[in-house]
Order: sequence, then structure tokens, then C-alpha cells
Amino acid sequence: MAIEVHDAYMSVRQVAEYLHLNEKKIYELVKEQSIPATKVTGKWLFPRGMVDRWLTESSNSGVLTDRLNIAGSDDPLLQRLVLSQTQEMDSHGLVNYTATGTRMGLKLLQARRIDAACLHWGPSEESSFRHPALLKQHRQHSKWVLIHLFNREQGLIVHPDVLAQVGGHSELCDANWQWVGRQNGAGSQRFLMETLIKSGRNVDDLNQSVQAHSEKEAASFIVMRQADVASGPRAVAIEAGLEFISMGWESFDIALNKGIWFRNIFQTLLKRLQSDEAQKLAVMLQGYDLSRSGELLWGES
Repeated sequence: MAIEVHDAYMSVRQVAEYLHLNEKKIYELVKEQSIPATKVTGKWLFPRGMVDRWLTESSNSGVLTDRLNIAGSDDPLLQRLVLSQTQEMDSHGLVNYTATGTRMGLKLLQARRIDAACLHWGPSEESSFRHPALLKQHRQHSKWVLIHLFNREQGLIVHPDVLAQVGGHSELCDANWQWVGRQNGAGSQRFLMETLIKSGRNVDDLNQSVQAHSEKEAASFIVMRQADVASGPRAVAIEAGLEFISMGWESFDIALNKGIWFRNIFQTLLKRLQSDEAQKLAVMLQGYDLSRSGELLWGES
């Protein structure tokens, strides 16, 4: 039976006919979460409008898409560049950036809820194998690429009054100092955990009085005196007017679908990251190295 134009939702058989594929392939696409679909009373239905949009974007490698949704690890420099680009596009497009933490960002990318996920997972000298290993834990990883955004300085964000009373980061582990905890899967929490292990300590032994779901929220708890110290990058400490104890450097990268990589809107963001505007922001915020921004780290082109 030919598909009628007024059919808003197509069955498996109809969408298979529409796309000139067999039904087994349609079920594979559903399993991979590659095609827009919804399950109603045990049957898969495919919104025709969304399938048409999916086809258009796929056939053009996403070049015509005017929206870019980014999640994962947060960063103040990237956030400022995203806001600047969104303002410049006015009502003709939108770049959205939501802080969720490294692992949640990758889960959202796997589920095709977002276009790109930012990640940082340990010291910069180990990121070349750690970050691809994280991506390979997701079944969609063969469709992704990993792009380097920048290196940034990671450590402890501390209230000035507290830092004046301690001799270093080891004294901050004492029970009388209150820490901001982070959600499972946050890159800053991972960096802190590994740093403490090297000195014979455990992150679970810290006096974690509150929990933050982003580095900016962690800094705000310290500013409001609800905590004394948190893990995070130097730039967040500078933004909040707080002190910082350096614990090393990390690679801040972004994972995305290969098609998204070629979108004009994403390429524009990369060019902005390589611009004089970004360099000035990096100097102001401190703790950045943009020398390799835009470099393809992993994934076939």
C-alpha cells in the first residue's frame, strides 16, 4: 500500500517502504537510536516530519542545521564563546551549552539527545588514551570524532580566608574544612580522586557538606560560605574572585558525530576558539593553553 501524504506517523512497514529499506534494517536503526521513533502500546511509530528532517540532515552531513546542542563538562571560556556566537547569530540559529558532567554528557550523546559532549578525565599527559577509552564504552563511538578544544589548569578552588590558614592542599583534607562534592561522572571529581590517592588519601574521607552539579555552582557555594574548598579549574576560581591551588593540567576535549563535525555552526565555534577574542579571554581568565585548539584527536575523518 502506498504511503499517503497525510500519514503523520508511519509503521515499521511503512517507514521501510518510505526509505527503501527492509524491516530488519529499520529495527536495527531503532536499536541504535539512529532514527526518530516512539513506542506506543508495543508498536514502533515513526513521526514522518522528524524522519524527513533526519533524512535532510543526514544527506547534507548536517551542514544546513542551524542549532548546536552541547552538554558534558562545563568551562567558563567555552561558555563565553558560545554566548558570543549565539548573540551574533541573533534569531538565525542557536548554540546551547548545558553542564552535565563528563559521563552524563557522553550518555546523552549516545542517546542522540545532544550534538556534542565536552569531556576531561584525568591529567593531560594521559588524555590521549583515556578519552578514546571513555568513548569506546558507548556503542555509537564508531560514528564519533574527538576534537581538542584546549588544555586548562586544574586544582582546588579555595576561599581566601581559608587559604590564609593552611599550608597546602593536604591540610584542607582535615575534617574541619568543608568540601563541595560533585556528582558521579564529573571530570573534576575524577581528577581530585586520583590526586588524593597519590598522597594516600581518599575522596570519601573528605567532609563534603554540599553537592554541586557544575564547577560554577561549586564556586558559588564557596562564595556564599556554605563550603571552603572545591575541585575545579583556575578560570572558575578567577571568575568567582577565589584562590586557587594548582594540581596540574588536563585536556578539555569535545566528542561529536562525524556529520556534526562538518556543520557550519560547529566550524564557526572552532574558528571563534582560535580567534584573538578567545586568546584575550584566556589571558583574562588564566590557566589556558589554546595552541592545539581544533585538532582532531581520534576518529576517522
